[in-house]
Amino acid sequence: MELLPQGKKNTVKVLYEDQQRINEFSKLVLKKDDITLDLERQRQEKEYLDDISMEIELIDEDDELQYKVGELFVYLKQSEVVELLEKDIEAIEQRITELENQDEEVEKKMNSLKVILYNKFGDNINLER
Repeated sequence: MELLPQGKKNTVKVLYEDQQRINEFSKLVLKKDDITLDLERQRQEKEYLDDISMEIELIDEDDELQYKVGELFVYLKQSEVVELLEKDIEAIEQRITELENQDEEVEKKMNSLKVILYNKFGDNINLER
């Protein structure tokens, strides 16, 4: 079975090092997908927390609210809940920053591998999605 366009022949030999680069590129693609999915979840969670913190700020400071800690809900004053939400938002923002940095690193590695592989294989390889 020939995967190249009709009339085109592959004249480039695939060496062990080339196969290792292709495998590494494939692993990076999977890692990037995981990071992207995690980033989406974290951004959605941050949006939820932002919305709820705005709603809670409208409640009287002496009122008690239920706040989820682990698997259970505890009653806390509004001001305590606001503080905990601020800490949760900070933690999520930090996680988002970490994920964005990881995404950039993976993208750089993928681009450097693309350059190497396209230089060697040209049209005989497709590294685009």
